Amino acid sequence: MSDGGVPAAQVWVDADACPGPVKEILFRAAERAQVAVTLVANQWLRKPPSRFIRSLQVQGGYDVADDAIVERATAGDLVVTQDIPLAARVLANGAQAINPRGDRFTADNIAERLSMRNFMDELRGAGVQTGGPAAFSARDRQAFANQLDRWLATRR
Repeated sequence: MSDGGVPAAQVWVDADACPGPVKEILFRAAERAQVAVTLVANQWLRKPPSRFIRSLQVQGGYDVADDAIVERATAGDLVVTQDIPLAARVLANGAQAINPRGDRFTADNIAERLSMRNFMDELRGAGVQTGGPAAFSARDRQAFANQLDRWLATRR
């Protein structure tokens, strides 16, 4: 709890596909900034012992982890996800969202990102080879850490 009985902003992680280096950054930030970080996944996840780091294992199934995050994330919280539809849902609830490469999802860019995602899904459904994302790099780690630091600074 923060001052006045209002729950402090926290970080929710769509952890099934979150890169290990991003989790490590989040674990260090949880301790340094004393911010709650919750990993949500449909499998057991290893996490360091900490009063700030929790994991929530949900049932397997389509969007079960996403639904759990949407139910819990509130205004001011940060959601870390690569899932654009999940980002759209938490933005609609007043939370903020970034992907593991440090790209922010915002009210200004989410519709375009959803459109592009759906278009690429259609191409793949038609058998077009679209290629995958680039390998996760040191630059991606740094961009994520910078966005996380910005969010941590604004929550104080």
